[in-house]
Amino acid sequence: MASPHPRLSRRHLILSASALAGLHGLPAGAAALLPTPRQTTGPFYPLELPLDADNDLVQIAGRAEHAAGTIMHLGGRVLDPDGRQVRGARLEIWQCDAFGVYHHPRDPRGPADPNFQGFGSTAVADDGAWRFRTIEPVPYPGRTPHIHFRILGPGFEPLVTQMYIAGHPLNERDFLYQRLGERASLVTVALEPAPDLEPQSKSGAKRGMFDIVLGPNGVPRDS
Repeated sequence: MASPHPRLSRRHLILSASALAGLHGLPAGAAALLPTPRQTTGPFYPLELPLDADNDLVQIAGRAEHAAGTIMHLGGRVLDPDGRQVRGARLEIWQCDAFGVYHHPRDPRGPADPNFQGFGSTAVADDGAWRFRTIEPVPYPGRTPHIHFRILGPGFEPLVTQMYIAGHPLNERDFLYQRLGERASLVTVALEPAPDLEPQSKSGAKRGMFDIVLGPNGVPRDS
C-alpha cells in the first residue's frame, strides 16, 4: 500500500486492528459472503480529478485549514465471496462537503468548501485493507448521507456502489437506499466515536468499517 500521507501521523491515518475491533462484520475466511450491490455513479463524479487526490480528504496540500465537518476515519477490506483478500485493487471515493455541496460545476448549490478535497483514492494493501480520512457524510436535498465508492483492479469489472450510515432517519425516505431492500445492510455502516484518532478535533471524530465483497470469479454482480 502507498505510504501514509506525509502530513499525517501514523496514529491519525493507520487504523489499527485494535482501533477497529468489533466493527469488522466480515471475517476473513467466511464462506459465501454476499457481494456488495452495485449502485449508480451519480451526476457528480469529478470532471477533473483534484491535484491532491490522496486518501486524506480533510487536509488539502498547501492549505492551512481543515475541511468543515466531523472527521471520520473509514477503513475496510476488499474481499472475494470466500473471504479472501483481493490484491491489486484501487479505491476511489467522492462525496459532498459538510454543507451538502459537491466539487462539481453542475452542482447548483456551490461553491464547495475549498478546504475539502471531495475526492480521494488509495491502493488496496496485500491483505485487502484500505483506509480513508474524510468527513462524516451529510444529507442534501433528495438524498440521505452517503459516500460514493468505485473499486478498480485487474481481472474484474469496476464496481460502483454507495455507503450509508446506520440509523440515519433519512435512510427510510431515500429511493436508492430503499430500492436495495434486504441488501441495504451490505452497504450500511455503523459509526462510533473515535476521540483517540483526532484528539484536537472540536467536533469529535468518528470511525467505521466497510468491507467490499466482489462477486464470484472476481466479477461484481447486482444480485
